[in-house]
Amino acid sequence: QVQLVESGGGLVQPGGSLRLSCAASGITASINTMGWDRQAPGKQREFVASIRSAGDTYYAGSVKGRFTISRDNAKNTVYLQMNSLKPEDTAVYYCRSYSTMSWGQGTQVTVSS
Repeated sequence: QVQLVESGGGLVQPGGSLRLSCAASGITASINTMGWDRQAPGKQREFVASIRSAGDTYYAGSVKGRFTISRDNAKNTVYLQMNSLKPEDTAVYYCRSYSTMSWGQGTQVTVSS
């Protein structure tokens, strides 16, 4: 059974940083494409970033240059480092496993002064 558990969300001021973590079980993150999606209030869920087994990374245009997705194979954990946060980054962030079509429960990120 695949389980993805996100953590690291919270309230941060504009321009600040947060690092989200996604601990995976029942799946080996290093050999699967993993990613992050987000859903803002009243909006559809959207792609944020992904990382393939070979290490290739992809980003939505709105976060490119500010967010970095990475992976710790020993911990079977995927991270999303978010810098220069903006109010429009406010959303629930979901970890995703593409091969198993699984998502975590989400973690709230609020960017506000």
